[in-house]
Amino acid sequence: MEIIRYASLKSTPWANGGGITRQIAAGPDTKNWDWRVSLAEVSKAGPFSPLPGVDRIITVVEGDLIALTVDGVEQALETYRPFRFSGDSETSAALPTGVLKDLNLMTRRGAFKGYAAIIELSKKRPHPVFADQFAVLLQGSATVSPAASPATDYAKSSSTAPAAEALGKFDTVVGSDDGPEISGRGFLAVLSIDPVP
Repeated sequence: MEIIRYASLKSTPWANGGGITRQIAAGPDTKNWDWRVSLAEVSKAGPFSPLPGVDRIITVVEGDLIALTVDGVEQALETYRPFRFSGDSETSAALPTGVLKDLNLMTRRGAFKGYAAIIELSKKRPHPVFADQFAVLLQGSATVSPAASPATDYAKSSSTAPAAEALGKFDTVVGSDDGPEISGRGFLAVLSIDPVP
């Protein structure tokens, strides 16, 4: 069970001075990536850097609104509403309600396809995080536990129960084949990265 703590992420200033990015994960490596997950703090309006051949999904996760203009068409993006657009497009952002944070998923077209969903957590129904997924806690209080094996009777001994770890805001759970489970109260972003056959 792997957790990427928000506090451990290194911040990188943008070349245009409009904000900073904290990379959560990228593959197959951090420099020559075909997919990338990051959090950005946007402090100034301005153009986005072009990313030819890359599909992007942006989700405002802190703050009220970003006004994104993509190839001349303005889109008002509210909190927790993922928006997909092409990195080939001429894109700029305005900040009508001030500074914000956004969650970004970028995938190399033809190699991977990305998906983003915002879900409400439940204490009664843990949410599994499968391989090729990243789950980012956006709001609230949550814990993550290794998936319980159906063959194990945890009622016999509390010492055999899987240990749960608390998640802080913007901490990320890396999915795996055994599907660690997140439960609590709040909102979770689930990013899926599927290889293109």
